[in-house]
Amino acid sequence: MSEPRFLLLSDVAAELNVSDSQVYHMVRSGELPAIKIGGRGQWRVERAKLEEYIAGKYAETAAWVRENPLAEREAD
Repeated sequence: MSEPRFLLLSDVAAELNVSDSQVYHMVRSGELPAIKIGGRGQWRVERAKLEEYIAGKYAETAAWVRENPLAEREAD
């Protein structure tokens, strides 16, 4: 069975191991692309957009690590 194209915010939260409210904030702030569908405007995140978001976070973190190297402990 193939994975669904669109995910509920709760599914995204489970994938990222964060709270539903954190994902809602990410969507509402524009950090994580999503769409509103249906009469009640339910949020959905496309799996491909989630994967792009995760890849971007890996790149962002790698850049941060390069710019902030772990200082070696000085010999006592």
